[in-house]
Amino acid sequence: MDLNLTRVDYLQVGLTSTHCVRVLPSSGTKSQQKVVVGDHDGLVQLFTMKRREVQFGFRADVNKMITRLELGGALGTIRDKIFVSSANEVRGYTKKGKQFLGFDTNLTEEIKSMHISGSDLLVCGDYIYNHYHDCQDSNYFLSPDRINDVISLPAEKMKSLVPVLACEDRLLRVMSNSEVLYSVELPAPPTSLQLFYNDGGEHGDQLLYGTSDGKIGLVQLGRGSAVHRWVFEGGSSSNGKITASKHGGVMCMDHYDMTGDGVRDLIVGRDDGSIEIFSYEDGDESEPSLRFSLACNESVTAVQGAVVGNSGYDEILASTYTGWIFGVTSEPMDRNISSESGVVHISQESKQKIQRLRTEIDELQERVLRERDQYQAATQSSFPGVSAVPFFSVNDKMTLNRSDASYLLSLEVQTAVDNVLLQSDVPIDLLDVEKNSAVVSYSTCDPESGNFLLATYRCQANTTRLEVRIRTIEGQYGTLQAYITPRLQPKCCQ
Repeated sequence: MDLNLTRVDYLQVGLTSTHCVRVLPSSGTKSQQKVVVGDHDGLVQLFTMKRREVQFGFRADVNKMITRLELGGALGTIRDKIFVSSANEVRGYTKKGKQFLGFDTNLTEEIKSMHISGSDLLVCGDYIYNHYHDCQDSNYFLSPDRINDVISLPAEKMKSLVPVLACEDRLLRVMSNSEVLYSVELPAPPTSLQLFYNDGGEHGDQLLYGTSDGKIGLVQLGRGSAVHRWVFEGGSSSNGKITASKHGGVMCMDHYDMTGDGVRDLIVGRDDGSIEIFSYEDGDESEPSLRFSLACNESVTAVQGAVVGNSGYDEILASTYTGWIFGVTSEPMDRNISSESGVVHISQESKQKIQRLRTEIDELQERVLRERDQYQAATQSSFPGVSAVPFFSVNDKMTLNRSDASYLLSLEVQTAVDNVLLQSDVPIDLLDVEKNSAVVSYSTCDPESGNFLLATYRCQANTTRLEVRIRTIEGQYGTLQAYITPRLQPKCCQ
């Protein structure tokens, strides 16, 4: 089956962290589902789509940046309770917006990852793992390296709680109470964990992991050791060798039957903006095959298969770092448009939506002009005043590519980037990046003053993400600084 999917934007919220968008379970087959999202502004919002319009179910203000959002419920029941983490607190909401839990974990670190299994709560900071049972502290572990994600094998199948930590030192740590039962070595640092087929497979012991360099692997976790089933490199085979993967790091994964063959497909979201669908040809026996790919040019923070836009049409609900919530849907976008004798007819519903959008655009343009005039008048006024420099968040990441001994520096901000200035006090080489459309220019430097590189990347309009590949000289170390100038007024740099 060929997949013909189209992107449809729903709304934009504040900046989002990974796994901060969830779809509530549906009440029937192919019926529309509700979506809940938490952002860095501290807002928890539940919405659904009706007649292509966003209808909000509830909004709750946490007043702190939301770092994780999970669904939970009693074992064997529908998981429709909403849990959000912010700072070192965990809050619980019903699908109607009523808060039923406010729990202070007393962690010294901010919660970065969280998992709910029945009455068990697993939370992790950068290095600390804590297990709470019925909000009572049960187990604790201090990891020797940063914890990127946490999950537990399904308690219904395993008959006990088996937490798994994904750590930056290329290890999966399988926990038993407060001790490490055993560790599983991986080819690269794991960044995301997901149960195979969302339920761990037949026996509940199969786990998918995604790595920072784009690999996806399946491991089977036994009682005392693990078995690697397969690893998907993401490259192509040439003369018996696997070429280097050009995929971004894996941020999130889910399983959903998008091809309609009765078997759940693997959905992957990456930090380079790619959304991919893989099909399992031989179940867990061999690596999956790519069926569909979409580029959205922003880091993908969440993906989940669902029915959101319209009943009867499967789609991938996704979110990006800058807060866009959109669907990649199987619904034909031209079904409200008909053409007869060369004349295009648009449905009344579509006409009304177009008119509403035009009215909204006109109102926004008037507001921008009004604010701009007020700012110009304030700058020319004789009265003393303060011109505040806007603050913007930067999502930066530097990843080592072992195949060509280079580093990939990715910079992402919430608004359009005008230019990026790179300055280094050690000699480095800037390599070409296929996805990079920015124009680079070099300035002359005086090495005696400790300035070996001064390069400026001028970005195209509406560019929010920039990738730069860097190669260093082995044995030499120093500092690389990036100065980002967004398209904001007043002009500023960060």
